Amino acid sequence: MTAQHIAPAWAFEFHGHQCPFMPIGYRMGRLALEKLGVEREKDHGFFVIAELGEGHPQTCMMDGIQAATGATFGKLLISKTFYGKLAATFYHPQKGGIRFSLKPDAVDGMGKFEFIAMRKKGIEPSQIPAPVSEEIIRWVYEQTDETLFSVEPKPDFQFKPVKGSFNKTKCGTCGEYVFDRYLRMKDGKPVCIPCSGY
Repeated sequence: MTAQHIAPAWAFEFHGHQCPFMPIGYRMGRLALEKLGVEREKDHGFFVIAELGEGHPQTCMMDGIQAATGATFGKLLISKTFYGKLAATFYHPQKGGIRFSLKPDAVDGMGKFEFIAMRKKGIEPSQIPAPVSEEIIRWVYEQTDETLFSVEPKPDFQFKPVKGSFNKTKCGTCGEYVFDRYLRMKDGKPVCIPCSGY
């Protein structure tokens, strides 16, 4: 194997199926941490701006990125631009940013595998025979980092996350808590967005 960053079994278990794009995201994330000289994020100091969108199966990359970096949706450390591109910028406030994109030749190379043909027919990844999945994953691991990724340092990249707040209020209609930045006013009382009617 050429790849030094092999996705662990738990990452596939978390992701739910065997596919090539989760380990690509994992490898991308581990390389970004290395190049920026930072550890996997435990708290809230490392951010990923993924250029993926929705409606394309390659978004599996994002689960790999989260597993590798600790920059998770739950911690509000990863967001999407909805550009529909196979790329992400990794950012640490003290280290700057670095953008990784999957090279077109690598994407074209994967397109020759039976796994991709089966996915295009609508077959779910968990229904694809293991040897077919393993073949394309093995190919991914056999590629050099330089074959798979374009890397662009972005030392001046800036990203300002939304400031966190514990402030919440009970909705005046349904009685459920809503965090204050999402409150709306209706008939003079604070309400949640669904109860506001807009």
